[in-house]
Amino acid sequence: MSNATTYQLLINGSWRGGSGTLTVTNPATEAVFGSVAAASASDLDEALASAERSRRAWSSRPAKERGEILVAASRILATKVGDAAKELSREQGKTIAEATGEYARAVETLEWYGTHAEELSAPVPHGPNRMIVPEPLGVVAAFTPWNYPAVLIARKLAPALAAGCPVILKGAEETPSAAVHIVEALRQAGIPDGVVNLVFGVPAQISEHLLNSPIVKVLTFTGSTAVGKHLAKLAANNLQRCVLELGGHSPVVVCEDADLAKAVPAISEYKFECAGQSCNAPSRILVARTRYEEFLSRMTEAARKIKIGPPDDPTTEMGPMANARRIEAMQGLVKDAVDRGASIETGGTRLDQPGFYWPPTILTGVAKDAKVLHDEPFGPILTVAPFDTLEEAIEEANATEYGLAAYFFTGADDTKRALIGGVSAGAVSVNYLKGVSADAPYGGVKQSGYGYEGGEQGMRSFQSLKLVNGLGSFG
Repeated sequence: MSNATTYQLLINGSWRGGSGTLTVTNPATEAVFGSVAAASASDLDEALASAERSRRAWSSRPAKERGEILVAASRILATKVGDAAKELSREQGKTIAEATGEYARAVETLEWYGTHAEELSAPVPHGPNRMIVPEPLGVVAAFTPWNYPAVLIARKLAPALAAGCPVILKGAEETPSAAVHIVEALRQAGIPDGVVNLVFGVPAQISEHLLNSPIVKVLTFTGSTAVGKHLAKLAANNLQRCVLELGGHSPVVVCEDADLAKAVPAISEYKFECAGQSCNAPSRILVARTRYEEFLSRMTEAARKIKIGPPDDPTTEMGPMANARRIEAMQGLVKDAVDRGASIETGGTRLDQPGFYWPPTILTGVAKDAKVLHDEPFGPILTVAPFDTLEEAIEEANATEYGLAAYFFTGADDTKRALIGGVSAGAVSVNYLKGVSADAPYGGVKQSGYGYEGGEQGMRSFQSLKLVNGLGSFG
């Protein structure tokens, strides 16, 4: 499979090298510590052929048995979380506690779909003499990012496999260990050769090669809106179904009656998890003017108290960003905002030490045309601005092309109803900021993508719902 620093491809049940290797860097030290195999075109052809060969047997296998393999894999993965979390932390920069929590969600996802595989594959009565018969769509190409690799791999693999679809998984080259650990858990649980194939390499080459093949019937992708649009164009040639979870720029509306003692720590904890590198992390805080100064003071204090340091230090609360590209993005967004008149309340410059460390940053007085209000920050930057009316807050909350998540703090039922109905987002949360559980459907609107991951709807993404009429004529 792999040693501590080398990660391989899995094709047709066998671990193997590729046509070359790519380096893996520790973002806390900027030191290269490992490598990952890069797939060639022939490797991808073999993965496609392997998945297609396994398709009929896997799809016809009883859903209960498919589910049992997923449950077994979840239990195997659970025994490896300690070591796997350390590897993920070293590759990505998140703390050991964050990596451990992420793996717990991956285990939960595998178990949930395993437990519900039979139920969600069963025919569903649909009126007199009629039923819906779910059937697997076929081979899936799954593309996963580096920010939450373990949980996002599980959210793609588990429903597809439960539905009866073989998967070619392209793991993130910067954080390969999660893909290797989860795929190996499935292999140890008894998944047949070829049902899951794992590849790494040059992303553009892999996506173009896989999506050009008519073998692939479904594309599932998490990443930027720009890349998602490109993949959707490639998928259009073969009319491959797409599930796209794309960028976000999530607003938080803090109303006049909000409990700031609860709101501020909730926002701070969720925003600065994984150094803010989350599509659904809050990024634009809109505060009722009467509470603005108090909120800003509390939020700035909370941000300054966050302990930044090596991710393997148990006292660290926020580790480095994942790569140099994110540091450059933070620098560009802050400079643009300041050039347009914004003030830096805290943070705003890279820490002067080895590693990709950027502190929690709060900007105020941000011009409406500043890039930070329109480009997804994907880092530990928050903007804070006051509002005077709820209508104004809703308008500002909707003032981006994104619509992934939104958050509100209020105790008033009429305000909750107005915000839930007025803000355009795939998910809204009231007095609550947490990750999405395995049983809940999740997807974006506007430029944040389409399709659903999680829950029953997540499994339906990989199924054709065959309508069967006239059953009475058989009875």
